[in-house]
Amino acid sequence: MPAIPPNVRGAVITGWGTALPPKVLTNHDLEEMVETSHDWIVERTGIHERHVGGTTVGLSVESGRKALDMSGVDPASIDALVLATTTPDRCVPASSATVQHELGLRCGAFDINAACSGFVYGLVQAHGLIAMGAKKVLVIGTDTLARITDWTDRNTAILFADGSGAVVLEAVEGAGQLLGWDLDADGSAERFLYSDIGDYIHMDGKEVFRRAVRIMVDSATKSMNHAGVTADDIALVVPHQANMRIIQSACDKLGIPMEKAATVLQYTGNTSSASIPLALASALDAGRVQHGDLVLLVGFGAGMTAASAILRWGGASDASVLA
Repeated sequence: MPAIPPNVRGAVITGWGTALPPKVLTNHDLEEMVETSHDWIVERTGIHERHVGGTTVGLSVESGRKALDMSGVDPASIDALVLATTTPDRCVPASSATVQHELGLRCGAFDINAACSGFVYGLVQAHGLIAMGAKKVLVIGTDTLARITDWTDRNTAILFADGSGAVVLEAVEGAGQLLGWDLDADGSAERFLYSDIGDYIHMDGKEVFRRAVRIMVDSATKSMNHAGVTADDIALVVPHQANMRIIQSACDKLGIPMEKAATVLQYTGNTSSASIPLALASALDAGRVQHGDLVLLVGFGAGMTAASAILRWGGASDASVLA
């Protein structure tokens, strides 16, 4: 992917929000449903529990409203809504249209489907909209994978769950937060993780694991090269929350210590498009990111897609939000 041209209009994240369904499904609950055990799941994935239930629209409205409230932005001033999801509530129309109405927005709205890479795809798209003149963009990542999970298949039932995360992007005077990005896809590998219309998720776990680590490392390296930074410069890495072993392996190959990784999959499971914003919000709420810190977002997903972005948190020291 090309590097960011100089002097383009930049943006910063000014608000974020999350939503998880109230129903919690623990590993011990799954022991009653499929042939598995809590220890087996934790050893292979790092997941202890996950949230299931709700709709893509409902969860998106909840996380989006929280992000808008935190930013203090008038919903009517949002110029575009980007909703990353693999699980729209209807085939037509896009779920983003309903979310736009429920949030009181007066703007264009569209869904994008890049599977678990979707939120970063959406974040890059939102920066592009701002570079072209938009001032405020709401980006939401939501998936309700429980609806397409076969709860009798222990290979997938232990992984997938539901959730949502959202951010508000606002244009700034001066350099914005996005320093480098990469979007990628390898359509030849789509057969390893897919769900036909009306069917459940099917996954070749071993092949996904092998390819996921490689494509995450490749994408992250490209973004760091575009940004002119190294792994040593990264203060926090926010990876897709699929499997703790994948995260560990990718961090090892990138040369980033695991203590710099933001993880929430222990209690969220794999929420696809929602996983990166959920982990990012958790790290921000915990005070793990300071102004000027470099944050690496990196994910992979069915397709197989990959996406990464390097953010300088808060943008340049002289950046100020446009009115």
